Amino acid sequence: MAFKSEADAQAYWKENLSLMVKLMVIWFVVSFGCGILLVDVLNTIQLGGYKLGFWFAQQGSIYTFVGLIFYYTKKMGELDRKYGVDDE
Repeated sequence: MAFKSEADAQAYWKENLSLMVKLMVIWFVVSFGCGILLVDVLNTIQLGGYKLGFWFAQQGSIYTFVGLIFYYTKKMGELDRKYGVDDE
């Protein structure tokens, strides 16, 4: 990876870290918040015959994490192209 300047490298890393922090906060809210803290409230709702709190604790956080991986990949591709460090 070759940046045009040190400022570009710092800006790239700053944007990358910002994106990672945002995605980790979303994952934390879904996994810890919905799966543990809000489980009693969410258990009043049924999803496919299962309580929603149970679903988030068992499956929802995993699905969210996989979705965030695809989103991160897409956004990093855009960021790479923006700074001219893509593989193409």
